[in-house]
Amino acid sequence: MILRAVLPALLTAITLVGCAQLEPADPVPVPPSRPERPPAPAVEPAPEAAEPEPESKELSAYYDRIEQGLLVQGLLRQDGGGPDTPWDARRLADTFLRLAFYEEYAPNGGVLVARETESRLHRWEIPVRIETRFGDTIPVEQQTRDRNDVIAFTRRLARVTGHPITPTTTNGNFTVFIVNEAERRDMGDELRRLVPELQNAALQSILDLPRNNYCIVFAVDPGTTGRYNRAVAIIRGEHPDLLRLSCFHEEIAQGLGLANDSPRARPSIFNDDEEFALLTTMDEQLLAMLYDDRLRPGMTLDEAEPIVRRIAAELIPGES
Repeated sequence: MILRAVLPALLTAITLVGCAQLEPADPVPVPPSRPERPPAPAVEPAPEAAEPEPESKELSAYYDRIEQGLLVQGLLRQDGGGPDTPWDARRLADTFLRLAFYEEYAPNGGVLVARETESRLHRWEIPVRIETRFGDTIPVEQQTRDRNDVIAFTRRLARVTGHPITPTTTNGNFTVFIVNEAERRDMGDELRRLVPELQNAALQSILDLPRNNYCIVFAVDPGTTGRYNRAVAIIRGEHPDLLRLSCFHEEIAQGLGLANDSPRARPSIFNDDEEFALLTTMDEQLLAMLYDDRLRPGMTLDEAEPIVRRIAAELIPGES
């Protein structure tokens, strides 16, 4: 079952891509207490979230059942890997090469098909500013939780990669949308505004996302040099908390440059078997490798492989 997706490099060089314990999220700032003063004029309360459409309510029930079913099977683990999921330097390097130098989807006759395709190394060279936006139907309490989860994960990614990755409330170059079904289908104009290069095949893949695709991300390489300068992730607002958090982890991490999934990636979120919900210790090593200065955007697999194997041996010394 395809649960997530990353859209591939198209003619306009757009990549569409579709666990350690999460660090404590910073609370949403609360104004400090102040001395008593005359009461202010009454103001209108903040508007409540719009009522979701019936289809959205049905999807919420569907994804609740999905999450519970995965948990009953012992999936959606949050432990980052353990004694049952060992890996060595060779496996780390093999996994990195499969994730960083292949893409999940390819264009075929104007549509996107699931076909693994060899690519070049992609990553960000400029600072990444992650902005979170919500549809009108997303409850305020969920917005607060999601925003704090994204902030915490952003800080974790910055520490792991050594790359400047920060949360922002405006003018982000990596936009994370949390929207319900009708809101996503109505995003065409907004996506065109954010990413004028977006081709019809990629746009329709987003607007017509089937329900067994839980979330999606695409990143833009405007000069076909392997250097991203814009990414957009779209997360279904109907997901229960853990599924939604798992989408944040996978889509934001994949939008940094690990664009593929592999059934051999374990322990990892870059695997559609849903064993792990959150970024694992191995995933942190993969991201550290991606942003190692010895690699550069645009490298081919053959160019990068000997360097990748040296880096993996340094991360896991004494293994082969």
